[in-house]
Amino acid sequence: MSSKVKQVAKDDALRVKAIAQDAAVSGAYLYPFRGILYFLSHRDLWKPLSTRIAPTLTLGVGVTTAMAVFTYLPQAAALAVVNGPFAAISTIFLVLSESSTLVNILSKTLLVEDALIDTFDGTLLAKDQSDLVSNGRQVKSGRDPIGKLGKLVKRPFAKLAPTAIIRYLILLPLNLIPIVGTGMFIMLQGRRLGPSAHDRYFQLKQWNPNTQDQWIEKNKGAYTGFGIAAVLLELVPVAGILFTFTNTVGAALWAADLERREHEGNGRREEVS
Repeated sequence: MSSKVKQVAKDDALRVKAIAQDAAVSGAYLYPFRGILYFLSHRDLWKPLSTRIAPTLTLGVGVTTAMAVFTYLPQAAALAVVNGPFAAISTIFLVLSESSTLVNILSKTLLVEDALIDTFDGTLLAKDQSDLVSNGRQVKSGRDPIGKLGKLVKRPFAKLAPTAIIRYLILLPLNLIPIVGTGMFIMLQGRRLGPSAHDRYFQLKQWNPNTQDQWIEKNKGAYTGFGIAAVLLELVPVAGILFTFTNTVGAALWAADLERREHEGNGRREEVS
């Protein structure tokens, strides 16, 4: 039995190592940070956020404050049993993660769904991807990428999914493991968030679920790297919802680069033929 356990642990370690190497080579973990810089330097992309900033910041402050006041001490006491002196650090990450999850669920469901779609599509238009965006909405003439956005033809972002909440609750006990458990929790959350950042891209590509699954499996390391970086940014108290918008910009920049590489590859093949 012990040899089987060791073999399973070894296989899992090798799998994690392979994903980490793929993530590092892909460079996808940089896109959330590129999204911040691109967002700050392109004022046109601020418009969707500016219409939602007051209610989302109020929601973020309210939820984070309430979670810190009412849940930090009870959870710290519980984690102290197994984490000892590391309980304070683990609890901080746990409360931030819980607050971030609640804020993201509530804001994306009630406040910013349309704004995130506009941000993603507007970034693609700013990167000259009008043909791709036209698969999901009308595109007007003009120079302002947000001003060019017309009526939506398709809505990609799903409302609150019970499975996402259940999966999150299942992963929560990982925080009971000192330091390593919190890292595993963030990694697994990132692995889940990564592919969802391209839900809109997959829809604009008009891919069926099977094609999406094959693409995600092929690029598992890249999506995990992107997701981990995005999760860490969205864990920042209050500002996490702002990083949700910059992460959306980063996801769109990544999609635009994928499109550019695909077109360049098609062009080279046509030259050869």
